[in-house]
Amino acid sequence: MSSASGLSEPREGGKVRLTAEVEGIHCAACVKRIETELMRVPGVVWASVNVATGAVSVESNDGSMTLDDVAEAALRAGDYRLVKPREAESEGDESGSRRREDAEHALSRRLTVAAILTALIFVGSMPTLFPFVLRVPTFSRHLTLLVLTIPVMFWSGWAFFRGFWSATIHRTADMNTLVAVGTSAAFIYSVVATLSPEGFAATGERVHVYVDTSAMIVTLILLGRFLESHAKGRASQAIERLADLAPKTAKVLRSGAEIEVPVAELVPGDTVLVRPGEKIPVDGIVLKGSSAVDESMVTGESVPVDKSEGDEVVGATLNTMGSFEIRATRTGSETVLAQIARMVEEAQGSKAPIQRLADHVAGVFVPIVMALALITLVVWRIAGPEPATTHALLRFVAVLIVACPCAMGLATPTAIMVGTGRGAEMGILVKGGEILELAHKLDTVVLDKTGTLTKGEMSVTDLVPTNGVSEDELLGIAAAAELGSEHPVARAVVEAAVSRGLSLIEATDFEAKPGAGVTARVESVRVEVGTSEHLGELGHGAEEEIAARGHTPFLVARDGRLIGTVGVADALREESREVVVALQDMGLRVVMLTGDRKRIADAIGREVGVDEVVSEVLPGDKAAEISRLQGEGALVAMVGDGINDAPALAQADVGIAIGTGTDVAIEASDITLMRADLRGVVAAIRLSRRTIGTIRQNLFWAFFYNTVGIPIAAGVLYPAFGILLRPVFAAVAMAFSSVSVVTNSLRLRGARL
Repeated sequence: MSSASGLSEPREGGKVRLTAEVEGIHCAACVKRIETELMRVPGVVWASVNVATGAVSVESNDGSMTLDDVAEAALRAGDYRLVKPREAESEGDESGSRRREDAEHALSRRLTVAAILTALIFVGSMPTLFPFVLRVPTFSRHLTLLVLTIPVMFWSGWAFFRGFWSATIHRTADMNTLVAVGTSAAFIYSVVATLSPEGFAATGERVHVYVDTSAMIVTLILLGRFLESHAKGRASQAIERLADLAPKTAKVLRSGAEIEVPVAELVPGDTVLVRPGEKIPVDGIVLKGSSAVDESMVTGESVPVDKSEGDEVVGATLNTMGSFEIRATRTGSETVLAQIARMVEEAQGSKAPIQRLADHVAGVFVPIVMALALITLVVWRIAGPEPATTHALLRFVAVLIVACPCAMGLATPTAIMVGTGRGAEMGILVKGGEILELAHKLDTVVLDKTGTLTKGEMSVTDLVPTNGVSEDELLGIAAAAELGSEHPVARAVVEAAVSRGLSLIEATDFEAKPGAGVTARVESVRVEVGTSEHLGELGHGAEEEIAARGHTPFLVARDGRLIGTVGVADALREESREVVVALQDMGLRVVMLTGDRKRIADAIGREVGVDEVVSEVLPGDKAAEISRLQGEGALVAMVGDGINDAPALAQADVGIAIGTGTDVAIEASDITLMRADLRGVVAAIRLSRRTIGTIRQNLFWAFFYNTVGIPIAAGVLYPAFGILLRPVFAAVAMAFSSVSVVTNSLRLRGARL
């Protein structure tokens, strides 16, 4: 179901879509460059790159596009390589996972080496903290620090320089540019200071090296890349997990005999046997038998649906009770499960990646700084005092160091790292900084009902006895009759009786009637428990009041005489109302989205106080509803827990999954709440707002230091006041700006959300 390299797919109007996988995609700038180059290929009418998975989709109007064309376009865009075409989808899924693991392990090795060497460099650069370092001669110490820094920069951090070169030849700038320019400025200065200390002595400058700055920047950014890579790897597994939900084999009647075959070999028209507790292999129509099927995976409805002859069933749903035979109608890629998988994949691929603020700034800031540094070099070489060359070099280096975008480069990642760490402490897992950058702009929150606003499990909510029967007697009789049933409603009634300490009498002559209820003999008395439609002539009005509250009523009769009504419902979470009010107080519009019946949905909506209720929505329509809201200009967060929510979670600008939900919902989402507590939704949005506020503060201070420091470093105060900013003080200012940014970000650790 996942995108495979070399996979061609016919589209409407004679167009052909080609999907491939490209390595080396790291950010939105990568996506833009590749898409731009692909659109330049003759015949291409549409191109899309998924930054999370590296999947590239291209649509041509004549089918002439080939993998070679994709590979050439990727290389023209930069250092992006096409993954070798896969021979088979299943094999490709495994090889794709291996590639992700290999890349993550390689990045981990580079990060480990960088961290170890950086620790040694830090010790050697801080003689005031580690006095034993002073025993080593200055030149030997500085030379050793340079040697230790070289592998950090040019092995561990080589990807930054490769990305910097790629961006440069394409006349753009991104985070790689910031890292490469910043670390190179400090490193080059340190090389000159170490190998030519006499030049500094001629001007009265003390010899200082700043290789620790270069090493620390590389190591911190590598750590961010590693965490991002890990999150992307998990996100890319969502489609593979969907495939695992379907059973691998099926029991089929062929030539009058029952045989077991792989599900992949089923064809429309096959007669398939399904027994209690088994998953239905494919979509089909019931030919013989009846049962109750748990379709919560598809509809989100927690109550199993009764199925009998002529009813449709959906593949991968769970048969809870009886046995039946079905005729396969849709197999393979045509099943509902496969369609959900495609919707998740397409929704993920259609997300517009968020261009990092630092990338935008770098595109203007870095070229300006380089130009100012070169102007400073030329002016001081021509008009500066003797030794002019040395003064010019010092001023050039001072400008680069004071303007080194260390603080600017740290402004976003440090705040995001601390913010996501704080979120993790609170059970809120955020997949990447882009999500925190986006979540603070949300104006609409869509909440799924079943398993999100509600607990996702049936419980007894109402007991209305009549004809002189007590509540305990009513519940005990109903539970005794339901004791032989595996239906979730029956389990809820039995559990309610047990929780009250009632002794259950063993019933006899038990009979389940699909769509109606059960009958049994309790102490030789005939007991019926069923729907109002089945026992409606015995009704006394209580069922209407129960139904009006969004609960499901079941009548209980003894020897043909009504003794009461039992209400069953998927109970609301205790915090649901509180969360809705909190979201509204934050200025957010709250919408409830559910596949449940309108009457029940409206009742729940009124109870929790949402702004809008959208009910009776199928899985495909959930994603369409999110798309509709986005089309109206809303920035939407979707909160859900079920497989049926996965396409909507992926389609939403921010998908938030309840941690107790399905793996697929979690993998398709952007934020996972590890606790089954909706208050995490409010905390996640508040965390986003606090983090973005911190990033803005960081960028302000970073620009403040550069705005004040660059002119002084260039020497504008020298003609009037004779003031020059020595490189050592430039480095102190640069370090102080970085420390202030990190310190400001660390305040998020104590944020109360």
